Formats: sequence, structure tokens, C-alpha cells
Amino acid sequence: MSSSRGSGTAKWISIVTMVVGVIMIVAGALTYANVSSTLSDQRITVSDDASCLAGQPVSGPFAAYCQASIINHHALEAPGGKTYAALDRDDPLRETAMTASFLQASLYTSVVAFGVAFMAIGIGIVFVLIGVAVLNLAGRVGGAKAA
Repeated sequence: MSSSRGSGTAKWISIVTMVVGVIMIVAGALTYANVSSTLSDQRITVSDDASCLAGQPVSGPFAAYCQASIINHHALEAPGGKTYAALDRDDPLRETAMTASFLQASLYTSVVAFGVAFMAIGIGIVFVLIGVAVLNLAGRVGGAKAA
């Protein structure tokens, strides 16, 4: 009696694990698509002088990273290597540095969002695989004890 109860519990655990995995895969994919769509709507293009993906539209994590990097380069070049915090309050370049810092942070935030979405998809796949493995093991153990 206890072996069939244990087998039933394992089956339920495997089903719950697989459902959670599928939910994570769907949530990760929707997040990735949403961030990509939002970036695409901004019609940002990686600067021609960027070290990577120059001229490409910013709609994915690599293009967003490349554009953020070149913004950082430009932001440091204009005020002679000084950051926003290092500039005097009355320096006219302070607003440019602040805007560049904001844009760079926004692009890096999207890169992180892409990473979290990808991680959710990966963990979801692992959950589905664990659920399948537990279901297989529960079937083998239940079948072996029944014989």
C-alpha cells in the first residue's frame, strides 16, 4: 500500500515540477519578447563608431550592451574623462553626462532583463527535465514493486 502511495506522490511531484517549468519557460519567453519589442520601438541604432554591432538596431542584449558601452565612451570623452559626479555643478557638460548616464543605465537594465528572462527559460527547462525524470523513476519503482 505504501509503495503505491509513494509512487502516486512522486507522480504528483513530477507533474507540479513540470507545470512550474512550463510556466517559467513561458514567462521567460514573454519577458524576453517584451523587452525586445520595447527596445525596438525606441528605434535605437548602435553608433557607427562602436566596437561591436555598429549600425545594428538595438533589439537584443548584445546590441544593447554595445550601445551602452559606446555611450559610456562618449560620455567620458566629452568632459575629459570625468563622470557626472566628478563634474562641477555649474559645468555645462554635467547635463550631458547625466543624460548619458541615464541612457547607459537604461540599456544595461535591459541587458539584465534579457539575462533574467533567459535564466528563467533555462531553469524552466531544467524543471521540466527533472519532472520527466521523476515520473520515469516513479513508473519504474512502482512497476518493479507491483511485479
